[in-house]
Amino acid sequence: MTPTERPAQPRQLNVQPELRVLISGASGFIGTELVRQLERDGHTVLKLVRSEPKSASEFNWAPSAHMLNSTVLDSVDAVINFSGAPTGRLPWTKSYQKEILDSRLDATKTLTEAMAHATTPPPVLLNASAVGIYGDRPGERLSEESSKGEGFLADVVEAWEQAAHMAPEGTRVVTFRTGLVVGRGGAFTPLLPLTKLGLGTRFGTGGQHWPWISLYDEAAAIRHLLTSSLTGPVNLVGPTPATSDRVTKQLARDMHRWYGLAVPDAVITTALGAAGLDLLLASQKVFPDRLVGDGFTFRHTTVEAALSAMLSSV
Repeated sequence: MTPTERPAQPRQLNVQPELRVLISGASGFIGTELVRQLERDGHTVLKLVRSEPKSASEFNWAPSAHMLNSTVLDSVDAVINFSGAPTGRLPWTKSYQKEILDSRLDATKTLTEAMAHATTPPPVLLNASAVGIYGDRPGERLSEESSKGEGFLADVVEAWEQAAHMAPEGTRVVTFRTGLVVGRGGAFTPLLPLTKLGLGTRFGTGGQHWPWISLYDEAAAIRHLLTSSLTGPVNLVGPTPATSDRVTKQLARDMHRWYGLAVPDAVITTALGAAGLDLLLASQKVFPDRLVGDGFTFRHTTVEAALSAMLSSV
């Protein structure tokens, strides 16, 4: 680099109400709702796809090979990254645990590397993360200031967030830590049909806290973060904590179904191993301190309201 050359600097976020937002994982459970809300607000959504692009708004990439044309990043105001193998796919074999980690690191590093090579790097990167970083912490009040916990997911999330912070200097990076998203997808893909069949189940004691957020509020919070000044970790969870039993019992009640089954801790850990511990039995009483402090208003403030909204949706 000659003395007169300077590394590319992220430009300022477009102050106009219309933003150009590039999303990886736009066709997923959360991504689909986010795209709906962004387009409703008049923003332009661009999508990263692994297949042949079908429109001018789609761009091909191959995260496992770290391939993405950096020119794609030159014209966007923000990047939102959801990419990663689903943690809900079972069992967590050693090879699938590796895929869970590698898929997140490959996608995030591919984006940050392309951003570093862009002529004008995007000013904002919003990178998916998870409350799994806190581990099993019964009885604790958990906020963004809380330390990392123990367990497979805690280690994965720590590495994932570190990869996001490899974005170019000057790019505002937010790692939004999501919990159980209440909507017709994700963890509710198996819960809804099982409950409909009268197989609503309490997992373990049912007293463990499940950090939850409605699908609408998850997308709305991400929209809020686009133009916020927040950086670093932000918990995307509802403002009123709820236990596992409160979630599954209310779901059965709203569906007018019997609720009487229970699966002991020992059965869950024997059958599912680390996945059972991290996904079903971990207790995480997480609060959205930074989001609320930044002025975000939740549409659904209780898990009962979130479940009702989900069941009334088409």
